[in-house]
Amino acid sequence: MLKRVVNQVEQRPVARDKQATARRESIEIAGVHVKAGTRQSIDIPLPSFYTHSSASIPIHVVHGRQPGPCLLVSAALHGDELNGVEIVRRLLAHKQIDKIKGTLIAIPVVNVFGFVSKSRYLPDRRDLNRSFPGSETGSLAARLANIIMTEVIPHCTHIIDLHTGAVHRENLPQIRAMLSDAPVTEGMARAFGVPVILNSELLEGTFRMAASNHDIPVLLYEGGEALRFDEFAIRAGLNGVLRVMSHLDMRRKSRKTSPVNCLIANASQWLRAQQSGILRSLVATGTQVEEGDVLAYINDPLGENSEQLISPVSGIVIGKTNLPLVFEGEAIFNIARYEAADEISDHIEAYQEEHHPLTDNSDSDEPPLV
Repeated sequence: MLKRVVNQVEQRPVARDKQATARRESIEIAGVHVKAGTRQSIDIPLPSFYTHSSASIPIHVVHGRQPGPCLLVSAALHGDELNGVEIVRRLLAHKQIDKIKGTLIAIPVVNVFGFVSKSRYLPDRRDLNRSFPGSETGSLAARLANIIMTEVIPHCTHIIDLHTGAVHRENLPQIRAMLSDAPVTEGMARAFGVPVILNSELLEGTFRMAASNHDIPVLLYEGGEALRFDEFAIRAGLNGVLRVMSHLDMRRKSRKTSPVNCLIANASQWLRAQQSGILRSLVATGTQVEEGDVLAYINDPLGENSEQLISPVSGIVIGKTNLPLVFEGEAIFNIARYEAADEISDHIEAYQEEHHPLTDNSDSDEPPLV
């Protein structure tokens, strides 16, 4: 049995109302008790590296003095998806985080092994997000999934899981959630405030499905590209998490927060290359396209054998490859289908301006990353 370890950091107080704090029970994760009105970092040990060096999942718990929801914010379930790591860092550094009601559990790096090797997968090439709910005696991925499900999930009432696109693939900030007959989840999705929401079915083995089987509403945030920071996606993600916390009455609503117009798409479609070659893309993520529009050209190095990539539907480009070298059959553009594409396009443009470092009106002191 692995021994549970707490960081050598004392519990820091987050409240002064001793009477209110005394009424609320502490929260226990991995054998560590975090008292109401305090915050604490915890390391949950994992199987060691080949060198016998220890490995652990870092968790930070902010246990408010007043009762409320328990929100889990997790990142790097795929080890090369870094924007979520920075979103969690900024969230924990936010000046109002010590005043929350309820509990925040933040896991900046779930897939520690993939994170260390800059890989989406675990060392055995398994996808952690296809290994839930896991098993205590299964593969490395199954054991890691089991730790999350047994140590963390029993405390949670709501979850926001932070993701990016894959390597060389960029995603427009968007929320994916199972919205069918799920008013709580839809309320969270709309509160997050990104213009694009995809009604996304649950897949077997995913973290979302495992949590949903425990009746926990889950939002999956996508934004940016793997192995690189994207300031726009980071700002959008942090603002979205804070907005959901306000929606759940975990924190006060900011007077500067304005409603975001969002539309739900029930389907998206990938446009794939019909030949191998060099890609010349003509549209960026967030672009409104019409059926029949030319989105890119593919040709050989001599400029011959040129092929046009034609949009098969009308909608918004929510994902694209950033690598100009493509093979036949490779996914190039992901298009969310909207009947009112012109309306959502206006919302996206306003949203991008709102979260641009030069026009962002938030009270954050974080310097923009470039």
